[in-house]
Amino acid sequence: MRTTAVSSLSLRDLEYAVAVARERHFGRAAERCGVSQAALSEQVRKLESVLGVRLFERTKRHVEPTARGIAIIAQAELLLGDAHRLLDNAQRSAEPLTGELRLGVIATLGPYYLPTLLHKGRARFPRLELLARLRRSELDAVLLALPISSDGLTVEPLFFEPFRLACPLDHPLAGRSEIRLRDLTRGRLLLMEEGHCLRDQAIELCKVRRLDPHTRVASSLEMLRHMIAAGEGYSVLPALAAQGHADMGGLIRFRDLVDADAGRRIGLAWRATETRSDDLRAVAAFMTQMLPPGTSPIAEPA
Repeated sequence: MRTTAVSSLSLRDLEYAVAVARERHFGRAAERCGVSQAALSEQVRKLESVLGVRLFERTKRHVEPTARGIAIIAQAELLLGDAHRLLDNAQRSAEPLTGELRLGVIATLGPYYLPTLLHKGRARFPRLELLARLRRSELDAVLLALPISSDGLTVEPLFFEPFRLACPLDHPLAGRSEIRLRDLTRGRLLLMEEGHCLRDQAIELCKVRRLDPHTRVASSLEMLRHMIAAGEGYSVLPALAAQGHADMGGLIRFRDLVDADAGRRIGLAWRATETRSDDLRAVAAFMTQMLPPGTSPIAEPA
């Protein structure tokens, strides 16, 4: 059996392979890594030789990881993540809350919450650099809607964000002063496309048991807003997203929902093994103190 010394592996070579897997292109991967394409290609070939495994299928049009390559690159991402954390821990051991925090944020929250958070966060933590990155294995923590499976994770609830009805001017509920979830059965419900968290939240809030096969879907909140303005139906939007969206020249009516549970809980999650847990708890505490407009603290369980 062939044996390979660990010293034959280079973190830089693993970084190159991961970049190729993410970009699906040697040129873009080389640009991302700050090296020439020829140098990157040579190092990836060297890595494949050391491992005795072909990591990528190469054609003139595209680059795809092989079946074995996918598994190996996933391990490489974990190794690189551990290496970055080792360096971070060494560099900040003398001073907490410094360095880089790689923060992932769900799409229905990021554009409406992050600008204010980053502005205030820089003043509160001047030595801590907050970055919003959604790439797998590059994240230290994630802002998302709860509940989630907490296996292997630490989760800190932050705030409650209500949902608002968004409907066209001629919708039966547009002029109502008090609207409940049970009223959201009039007209056509518009949804985000499959895989979007807001789709599932809207279906649950509106208690949809079976979707109409002709239900219209949108690929983005911007498209959803235009569909509502065009009179194609109604939907529910998180309060921050509703505040961040104009009413399309008066073509959309936003209405509050009086139900106390008509909303979602936002939390911060990170790996339970994360060595910066104390720092992340401090960041979470700061977020709960700086509540976005229209949100409220999450009540402690009795």
